[in-house]
Amino acid sequence: MSVYVIASILAMAAVTLFCRAAPFLFFMKSRPPPVVDFLQIYIPPMIMTVLVLGSYKAISFAKAPYGLPEIVSGLAVASLHLWKRNTLLSILGGTALYMILIRVM
Repeated sequence: MSVYVIASILAMAAVTLFCRAAPFLFFMKSRPPPVVDFLQIYIPPMIMTVLVLGSYKAISFAKAPYGLPEIVSGLAVASLHLWKRNTLLSILGGTALYMILIRVM
């Protein structure tokens, strides 16, 4: 392996380690500032919203199957999650349904 490849891997590992250790290093002795609590509550739903909307932007409603597999699968994910409150079940169920629908339609 090239020295540059090894150096790149080590640099990425160091940055990743720092990013994961930073909260523990900075907030060991004191309570985090209120902005951290705010971000902890609101960032995950915002990220999920961006991911969902981004995945739906490529749907073509002009030709068959008119986005039906994506919409039905998205509704199935939401329904499964509201019913069972199990993220893994929701994701696996919606993905399986989507795979079946794109093969059938």
